[in-house]
Amino acid sequence: MLLMMAEVLRLSNVAEALPGNDFWAFLGWNQSHVPWTGCSLHDMIQPSFSFLVGVALPFSIAGRMAKGATFGALLKHTLVRSLILILLGIFLRSINRSQTNFTFEDTLTMIGLGYPFLFLIGYSRQRTQVIALVLLLVGYWLAFALYPLPPAGFDTTTVGVPAGWEHNMNGFAAHWNKNTNLAAAFDRWFLHLFPREKPFLYNRGGYTTLSFIPTLGTMVLGLFAGHSLKSGSAPRERIRFFLLTGAALVAVAALLHFTGICPIVKRIWTPSWTLFSGGLCFFFLAFFYWLTDVAGHKKIMLPLMVIGMNSIAAYVIADAGIAAFISSSLSTHLGENFGQVFGNAYAPLVRGIPVLALEWLVLYWMYRKKIFIKI
Repeated sequence: MLLMMAEVLRLSNVAEALPGNDFWAFLGWNQSHVPWTGCSLHDMIQPSFSFLVGVALPFSIAGRMAKGATFGALLKHTLVRSLILILLGIFLRSINRSQTNFTFEDTLTMIGLGYPFLFLIGYSRQRTQVIALVLLLVGYWLAFALYPLPPAGFDTTTVGVPAGWEHNMNGFAAHWNKNTNLAAAFDRWFLHLFPREKPFLYNRGGYTTLSFIPTLGTMVLGLFAGHSLKSGSAPRERIRFFLLTGAALVAVAALLHFTGICPIVKRIWTPSWTLFSGGLCFFFLAFFYWLTDVAGHKKIMLPLMVIGMNSIAAYVIADAGIAAFISSSLSTHLGENFGQVFGNAYAPLVRGIPVLALEWLVLYWMYRKKIFIKI
């Protein structure tokens, strides 16, 4: 959520204004999504959020059952929560639109679509959970692999992909090219079931509705991590499990990617992306678990705790145009050119810092007042 809120710093704009500067180029690249294959730090926002949903589920189920909740009551709560997440995602994507924008690739919507299945998987034995994960990823991979490639000479510009786009893949990996894959074809049918401003031809970023299926796989990986945290194993054993699992997942994903069997593409959440990003999430979890619960450095985590304890509020703040309102208000009171104190190149950063600070202070106030928005 901090990375998402920090988009207001617009580091990529600074990098563009300072060509040849490797430092800003590195920061700008990691605050941007990669065009297709590969991964930047920014690409880890959505899988990290999804992973933590799975981590929290064993604790959530145990806590509600301890209060006497039945399976039926838990399932009802799950379905209501899923519906709220889906509708909230659609609402956020509809801001400043002339009508409701029925799109389902928002992070909250993806989680909402998969959450009922995660709940049912979470109620099963761990062996069943592993089998479900394997079947889910292999089945999704097979569906893409069997979907026919576009004919020779196909005009990719009709689906929003420039002719000769450098990120298009050849051979078997072409089954996962932008907007010519199974999930893109599904959306050209599915999204027309809803009222639209104009016919849906393609998603400019290549994002698809069906990505909620492998996103469920990411949440299941988080479920395994949650079981480990909830178990009675020693901290060292937990960290060892996180690191070994993360290394294995990244290694398998890299093998699938470089052999062309299944490329790592976040935008359509390929099964190899589920494994790769899940592996990185295990690494992140190992580090933060060690830092807070083992080494005991909880005080330095306060800035992140303020955001994490109100993750839904942070998501809405970052995605609902609030940053633009704050920035406009700052211009009103400080002048349109207040960001140029260090020159034009750094203006986006200078303007973004107080916006990010004010957003964090809102969350800090909520934290101090114990106002926590939960679904």
